[in-house]
Amino acid sequence: MNNPATVSEAIADVIAERANHVFGLVGNANSHVVASLTQRGFPYTSLRHEMGTVAAADAFYRAGGGIAVSTTTCGAGLTNAMTSLAEARVARIPLVHITGTAPSAGPRPFDINQDGLIEALDIPIIQVTAASAAADATAAFDLAEATRSPVVLHIPFDLQAAELVNPPAASAVAFPTQNAVAESVDQDTIAELADALAGATRPLIIIGRGVAEAGLRTEVAEFIDELGALHMHTAMARNIVGGHWCLGTAGGFAHKSRLQFTQDADLVLILGASFNAYQARGGKLMSPGTPILHVLDEPHPASQSASTRVFGDLRDVLPRLRAATVGKLDANRRTWRDEIVATMGELPPVEDPELHPELFGEAGSDGRIDPRAALRRLDRLLPQDRTVVTDGGHFIGWVPKYLDSPEPAAQILVGTAIQSIGLGLSSAVGAAAARPDKYTILVTGDGGGLMALADLESTVRSLKRGLIIVMNDAAYGAELHQYAAEGLDTTSMTIADVDFAALGRAFGATGITVGKPADWDAAQQTLAQHCDGVCLLDIKISRTVVADFIEEILKRQ
Repeated sequence: MNNPATVSEAIADVIAERANHVFGLVGNANSHVVASLTQRGFPYTSLRHEMGTVAAADAFYRAGGGIAVSTTTCGAGLTNAMTSLAEARVARIPLVHITGTAPSAGPRPFDINQDGLIEALDIPIIQVTAASAAADATAAFDLAEATRSPVVLHIPFDLQAAELVNPPAASAVAFPTQNAVAESVDQDTIAELADALAGATRPLIIIGRGVAEAGLRTEVAEFIDELGALHMHTAMARNIVGGHWCLGTAGGFAHKSRLQFTQDADLVLILGASFNAYQARGGKLMSPGTPILHVLDEPHPASQSASTRVFGDLRDVLPRLRAATVGKLDANRRTWRDEIVATMGELPPVEDPELHPELFGEAGSDGRIDPRAALRRLDRLLPQDRTVVTDGGHFIGWVPKYLDSPEPAAQILVGTAIQSIGLGLSSAVGAAAARPDKYTILVTGDGGGLMALADLESTVRSLKRGLIIVMNDAAYGAELHQYAAEGLDTTSMTIADVDFAALGRAFGATGITVGKPADWDAAQQTLAQHCDGVCLLDIKISRTVVADFIEEILKRQ
């Protein structure tokens, strides 16, 4: 550490010690902190819109880069970041956001009630003083990591360049030293879970992000094999355990052909996932009455009902549960896998062109590109050492199905926590910073892409090599399909057919347009020629193809 003389230098020292990267946009209330970081060569990426600063930091964490750190100026700088702060809060991302606030002597006429805004999002605030700046910054990092939540570090405007009070004081902020998880699960509960698992003939295991964060990939894979179970992963734990017996992503991203197996399960064990309504496919993933055992580290407000729910550290629970269950298994039992081999030979393909020909056309009935065929083609064409970032929008129903990601940190789905769009471009910036040696793929829509257009420049500048895909249906697709079915006028749900390839070229990318199947040959040649650069692919997708999650909403209407 340096010997800081000012409040901003002290905060920058803590950032440099605790973080790996900062994403920000400077203004008159955070320039001193940022300058102190950049002067020493600390990794810092400028975004062009404040919403993007938090989104990029959030994606950096999700992609395995370490704790998220973002910074904006006060007032409008903070209000512009509120959507991505809300996403990070609901998604439980440990993030420190550094911003200015009103002077310590009192607010100016143009200052807003920042505390009220941030508290409305249920995000903690730590206000810096000249006597405790370093301790306050340290407390912010400790609190974010302990609670897996964003924390806002407020620097009063007049204290940015203020000299530190010597000797420094301790922070007045009290914070927990570890996550607030339940006490160690008692052995009787472990035994009950083990009895249920050992007695199941068709157990299904659903693996969530908690398994990845706990470093239990190998242990879970071995346990699944010992049970002879089938398994799935959540979207946040993509391919954490692959192999022949993986049914893919749980919930709304599951292929329909896999529902015959999930609904045949006679017991489901969920490890380290929230088990929200999307993961449960609105209650349709399993058959009614199927026993569900749910193990996670703390209560989650979105969790669906379960037969048994246990709160505990997976690093403690899993080894004990595995040992207790394996000890009860009949060595001569016939597993679900044995049953499938005997009756089917193997798991059938996810999609069969003969059984599902409607899924394999190149274009919809309107002549525009079928998004499923486009993503299936791109999955084969694009480098496998990839990170896939997916913005919110109608198209999100297809991306995890058809564009593979090799591991949990390689699939970043943004906006799903609060149902937002427009966070994708800046999220690609953060993901690329966390995984700079990988090929970065961003999939966004025309609505979300236009909303985030300020950070198209940031994305093209930041990606070493990658592809920005715009799924362009010239509409807000989810709303168009859902509300047209209700008889609403859809004028407000359509968008002019924007030339995103031209926008990409304007910002320095190679622009490509695919509007009809015949365009693919030239597009593939261009992608191959520019595989070490950044391309923007504008795919004019059909409005006649509807994602499964929208179809199911329409069926319930």
